[in-house]
Amino acid sequence: MTFDELKLAPAILKAVHEHGYDTPTPIQAQAIPAVLEGHDLLGGAQTGTGKTAAFTLPMLHKLTMSRSATNKFGGTGIRALVLTPTRELAAQVEESVRTYGKYLQLSSTVIFGGVGMNPQISKLKSGVDILVATPGRLLDLQQQGMLDLGQVQMLILDEADRMLDMGFIHDVKKVLALVPKEKQSLLFSATFSDEIRDLAATLLRNPQSIQVTPRNTTVQRITQVIHPVGRGKKKALLAHIINENKWSQVLVFTRTKFGANSVAEFLTKNGIEAMALHGNKSQSARTQALAGFKSGELRALVATDIAARGIDIDELPHVVNYEIPNVSEDYVHRIGRTGRAGSSGEAVSFVCLDEEGFMQEIERFTKQTIPVQVIEGFGPEEGERAEPIAMGRQTIWGGAGRPPSREVMQAAAKAARTEMLQRIRENKAGQGGGNGGGGGQRRGGGQGGNGQGRNANGGGQGQGQGQGPRGQGARPQQQPRNPQGPARAPQHHHHAPHEERQPRHHGNSHSPTQANQVAHLRAESVGGGAGQPDPLRTSVDHMGGRGRGGRSGGGGYGGGNRSGGGGRSGGGGYGGGNRSGGGRSFGR
Repeated sequence: MTFDELKLAPAILKAVHEHGYDTPTPIQAQAIPAVLEGHDLLGGAQTGTGKTAAFTLPMLHKLTMSRSATNKFGGTGIRALVLTPTRELAAQVEESVRTYGKYLQLSSTVIFGGVGMNPQISKLKSGVDILVATPGRLLDLQQQGMLDLGQVQMLILDEADRMLDMGFIHDVKKVLALVPKEKQSLLFSATFSDEIRDLAATLLRNPQSIQVTPRNTTVQRITQVIHPVGRGKKKALLAHIINENKWSQVLVFTRTKFGANSVAEFLTKNGIEAMALHGNKSQSARTQALAGFKSGELRALVATDIAARGIDIDELPHVVNYEIPNVSEDYVHRIGRTGRAGSSGEAVSFVCLDEEGFMQEIERFTKQTIPVQVIEGFGPEEGERAEPIAMGRQTIWGGAGRPPSREVMQAAAKAARTEMLQRIRENKAGQGGGNGGGGGQRRGGGQGGNGQGRNANGGGQGQGQGQGPRGQGARPQQQPRNPQGPARAPQHHHHAPHEERQPRHHGNSHSPTQANQVAHLRAESVGGGAGQPDPLRTSVDHMGGRGRGGRSGGGGYGGGNRSGGGGRSGGGGYGGGNRSGGGRSFGR
């Protein structure tokens, strides 16, 4: 089949051919005729399948065949509304609308948060035929009376699964209440959870269902490899791989915004031009980062899962999973950024012991066995074991084998919250004290004029005296601050918050003040818990190898080395050791 056979308007075909497209992709070949016939559509397609054109082309055709409308401001009424989860994806979709509609007398605009409202309001009042928007900004403008959706004839939800993941389901339902009931609706999603099916049942009327690839398949053109890595060696390994292979363009995924900043900063300091892309960045900074990455000015773009939605580079050669996602579908989304438009690509995953369970689940989900390659000098340390990963107010277990006790998980969550609050205080203090003069203490840390930094490094020591079956230890007298104490050895492995709406919080490192308040929770007293994970490790890499002082016997873990060292109990996995139970086992 060719595009000429799809009976699209000649002006649309002209634009399509100008961009070198003659043959539609499977999703386009099935979706375009269904939409042209007026059916509602439930489309299952992963990124890189040509999904955007699958709804953009028939939408443009149908609008050219119908009369324009007038909004309440006297301008052109919105006849097609496209909702996307992120700014980047919204901008990409609107760019496609302009590309394929360049020879049509149709107008379009895109609205999203992070930029001023006034230009968007002016554009909406004058009127457009097609509006591409994120739900939040759309509702903001509607609540201010600046938006009229009463003439909408087509509604498209793009990447609906991601909208639900980001917590936009209530916003989406509010939007549905603003548009006419009589309209054509299209819903596209890479995965189909029960929530997606419920939404589809509410929105769509007798839809045609199209799914071009199973929800758990990965693109065949993508070469995948796993590198087992020590918790504290991920950044060094990333820089090594980029330089060793002379990569000129690589997209790096972290779970968190803070982690993205930290990795980008490390790469830049080591001579690899990099920028972070996440929801806390201004729109101008995000646009600058994407433009620099596409032009080749940046070698590495470090992004969170949600911020990376909408990144569309036809020949992106490399994707690195710096941190393994705890949701298997996210792995498919991530590596789908490479191997697009018929090109080949490579997806590399850094797996530490904390994440080997996640990786095993991904292999089961994608029904494949991914090759493992150990890079000498970067594997897990002898005796290193899986430990809980903090995510917001809770902790999750990503290691292989059975999770630790509830007490250990709760202690890890408490330590993570304490660390998060400490980091927030330090960040605020640093922002407030940057321009302070001498003659006092600057809260931001370090030297401030003639004043000593408040959070100078000191070194308390934890003694760990666990007692009883739950290991409650005696708390010693609080040690006085020692602003002239020895500085802690610098660490280059940091980490942080999960996803855009529900961040997982990790700190850069513990300040000595906090270290005197939070135990170095590693002793033998958790119900005889030899080999229990350290609850204070809230990140897969940023605390790797760090020495910390602490209060003695805090929570009964205390100081000193953990008993039961050596191989992992019920673990092993990608990092080493033997796994008892299901799943693969990989050597160091």
